Amino acid sequence: MGNCCSAPANKKKPRNLRCLSPISSTDIDDDEARAITPITVLRDSKAATDLPLRYELGKELGRGEFGVTRRCTDTKTGEVLACKSISKRKLRTRVDVEDVRREVEIMRGLPAHPNIVQLRDAFEDKEAVHLVMEVCEGGELFDRIIARGHYTERAAATVMRTIMEVVQMLPAVVKFE
Repeated sequence: MGNCCSAPANKKKPRNLRCLSPISSTDIDDDEARAITPITVLRDSKAATDLPLRYELGKELGRGEFGVTRRCTDTKTGEVLACKSISKRKLRTRVDVEDVRREVEIMRGLPAHPNIVQLRDAFEDKEAVHLVMEVCEGGELFDRIIARGHYTERAAATVMRTIMEVVQMLPAVVKFE
């Protein structure tokens, strides 16, 4: 996403980097208003108070730059899913916020396909955006390639065919620039 550091205003001082101030959901240039106004990332989400009523959070599956993903279980159906919680404190710029919004909009518009993760729910509270989606077992493709060392031409063709089937479905949903 974005970089949270900027150069100091005074060039004569040592080059210590400082973090940018928090942002708001509106285009307010006044620093004081920015600090007071809370971020609203999603335009339409469920209240985060509904999250623990609908899903039981389990063990951590992974951690990234902006948040953590946990295994979760739908309390009504028993289905095992994943809950990606994106910390709002880590969203330092408007670009970061727009990236999260775009991710959710794209995921909501994706067609049903066995190789595309489906977003089930989106929740937001003052601390984080929580995305509940299908859980993916098996890890990253890159890690699999490294672990294997090499792929036969047939195995590589199978992987590429799967990737191309998914990419073929995307132009209707994602605008490539």
